[in-house]
Amino acid sequence: MSVTFNADEVLKMAEQIERNGAIFYREAAGKTGNAEMKDMFLNMAAMEDGHMKTFEEMRQDLAAQEKAPTAFDPYNEATLYLQTMADDKGTEGMKSPVEKLTGNESPQELLEIAIDAEKNSVLFYVGLKDLVTAKAGRDKVEDVIREEVKHVADLRRQLTALNG
Repeated sequence: MSVTFNADEVLKMAEQIERNGAIFYREAAGKTGNAEMKDMFLNMAAMEDGHMKTFEEMRQDLAAQEKAPTAFDPYNEATLYLQTMADDKGTEGMKSPVEKLTGNESPQELLEIAIDAEKNSVLFYVGLKDLVTAKAGRDKVEDVIREEVKHVADLRRQLTALNG
């Protein structure tokens, strides 16, 4: 059986992943003694909060067709599956990088962990995009991907500036 998801379901998952991302960045901010990095991670957490709000608004603006179930699912299993995927992926499409943090990481190491997490998020959403038909709102998922690509670019700029 082929499983497809509508844009509403994918955006709900995006909201959860962004929520988890904000948690990671706040944890990273608390684990660094570098004031500049702490501010940067807190700013990233605020960006994740903003993206979560963006995805909530995108979901509210979806047309009825984009919220319609794409398969017969009397037991709501597709939604439960999506929630499990979002929870299992932890932060930004991967197992939570918070588990890796010891508090001894250099600013460069923290940025590299964040970049890897964001890259995995992009890959996660690209894979999900194929599960959403064009009629069900694939363009909304592409908006999510663009937001995550911007995160990677922002973090890469920070890493480049740090490495001088």
